[in-house]
Parts: sequence; C-alpha cells; structure tokens
Amino acid sequence: MRRRFGSLAPVELSPGVPATLVIGYHAALQILHDPDHFPADPRAWEKNIPADCPIRPMMEWRPNPIRSAGRDHLRYRSAAATALGKVDLHRLHTTVEQVAIPLINSFCEVGHCDVVSQFALPLAFSIHNATLGCSPDIGQRAATGMAALFDTVDAERGNQMLSEALLELIRVKRADPGADITSWLVEHPVALDDEEMLHQLVTLYGAGIEPVQNLISNTLLLMLTDERFAANVLDGSLSTRDALDEVLFNDPPMANYCISYPRQPILIDNVWLPAHQPVMISMAACNNDPAIRTGEVTDNRSHLAFGTGPHACPARPAAVLIVQDAIDQLLDALPEMELAIPANELQWRPGPFHRALSALPVTFPESPPISAGIQ
Repeated sequence: MRRRFGSLAPVELSPGVPATLVIGYHAALQILHDPDHFPADPRAWEKNIPADCPIRPMMEWRPNPIRSAGRDHLRYRSAAATALGKVDLHRLHTTVEQVAIPLINSFCEVGHCDVVSQFALPLAFSIHNATLGCSPDIGQRAATGMAALFDTVDAERGNQMLSEALLELIRVKRADPGADITSWLVEHPVALDDEEMLHQLVTLYGAGIEPVQNLISNTLLLMLTDERFAANVLDGSLSTRDALDEVLFNDPPMANYCISYPRQPILIDNVWLPAHQPVMISMAACNNDPAIRTGEVTDNRSHLAFGTGPHACPARPAAVLIVQDAIDQLLDALPEMELAIPANELQWRPGPFHRALSALPVTFPESPPISAGIQ
C-alpha cells in the first residue's frame, strides 16, 4: 500500500463501502489534530449505508465522544474524562490481583490453558464490570454484544443485545448509585439522559474489554516467542512494560480505527479526500511508517495505539496498568510458560478493526494454587 499509494490508501471496509486508510504517521497526526476539517460525526455518511451492513454498528452515529463533534463532543468528553479520572489507580492494582489470582488458580494445577478464554477475557471482563459497577449478568450480555460488533458477525443483533444490557445498568445506577464510573456519569453536571448514558457506556465497553483482552494476549505472545522478552520470565532482561510498548507499536490491539468524516473535499498529501467518506487511521501502519521508525521502540511511547488529539483515549493509564499487572501476575505464578503450538499456527479473529487472537494455548509445569499477596 505504501509503495503504491503513499500515506493515504483507498480501501473498502465492507463490500461497497469505500474509505481512505491513513498509513502515514505524519498524515495521521495532521488529521487527528484537526477535528474542524475531520469531524467524527458520521450522520451524513450513514444515510446511504444499509442497516444490515456488518460494519455499521461500529461506525454509526452515537451521542458519545468518539462519534460527535464540536460542542457535543466537548460535553460528552468532559463527562467521560471526569468519570474515568475518578478511578483510583492504586486500588486498581489490588483489583487486578484479586481477579487474576483465582483465574490462575483455576488452571495452574492442570499444566495448560488458553490464555485468551481462561485469563485475558475473563480478567478484562471482571475488572471492567468492577469499575463500572456492573453485575456479572448484565456485563456478560454487554460483552457478548460488543464482541459481535468487533467481529462484524451478526453485528446488528449484537448491537441490540449490548443496548438492552446497558440500559438495564443505567436504570440500576440511577436508582442506587455507587462509587463507580456509571454512577459518576449519572451524577455529572452535564446531566446525560438515558440515551446519552447508553452510548457513553457503549464506548467504555468497546474500549474496556476487547482491546485490553487483545493487548494482554498480544503482549504475552511476544514475550513467549522473542528471546529478548522470554528471558525476562526467568532472569529479567527486558520488562513486561518494554514488551507492552513494543506491541503498542508493532501489533496494537486496535489496528485500524479513529474514524472521521470530512465535511467537504479536502487535500491531504496531494490526495483529495471525498466529503462524508470515512477516513480511518491505521494505527498499526502509522506506527510502522519508515518515516518515523528509526530503530528500537523500547521505552518509546510516541505510538498512536491510543489515538492522539482531542479524541485520544482518556483511559490510557488505567489500560496500561491493567495489562501490565495482569501479565506480571501470570508470569510470576507460571514463569516456565511456553506456547503449546507453533506461533505460525495461531489463528486471528476476523474483522477490519481489531488485532485479536482466537486462542493462545500455553503449557507450563503443573503448579500449586497461589494465595493473594504471594508472588
């Protein structure tokens, strides 16, 4: 793509749905920092997109920060950022440990597990429910619906399932608020109504489970297959955070997203972008743009995995903490973990947006259960 098109490549996100994929780092920065010319509101675009288009639920207008522009964006962003800013990161360390240890104990005596289904997914799911103040039942329905949206398989039904679950959570928190993100959104001075609340939570579910789960799995895969990191398990060469930074550059859990819709034709890098047609940032491609990749990325955090500009992810500190702590808990408990199959036999889930393993089977010496506080 880079050889043929430069920094902006014409693509189809789904049959008959054209878009521009931004694969140049500097072009991405220009677009992400210019919401006036590249607003995130898709309503003009979606008028011509069928309701059953599999990618529509992930891209359609919602009254939330990532699908709005101007004053609406400021209003929704202020509520979301304030609520996320109240999360106690010190307590979050404890929450990760409390969730991780029982999960590890559920398979440590067996000598094998699938990290995705038995650790990364349930951990991200449980921690997200805890921070949102969400019951496991409501959370399970919401997570199932969100997974269908990411996979673009039965996405319309997934969208309905997600909405029904989150509306139930909103009713619960309006009646009985607590010290959690949902309640803080309810109590915010912008006074979000139920529909607005629903779509703030859709954003949080989209960001809080799938990408976290994928980042845990992708980072662990690197640590188990690259000698620079695999050695860390036993003798400490490079850290989990080093591996995490490298994955955020090379293999980010959201490979393509940060979508905008120009209001009028606009010229970028000698390419005219059509009005009301999606412009999607490929974080994976931009991070690997030869114009900025000059060597090792260890301890380099200039990647676009969390976006940048006015739509940058406000949950970045919490997400990094959860992933790093989760992997450290797992490898501290099972330091001799190895892949159960060759890396080239691993399967990746379909979908234009995420970079997600279907499974990550591993083996390790059968080990006794661990107790909280024992590392």
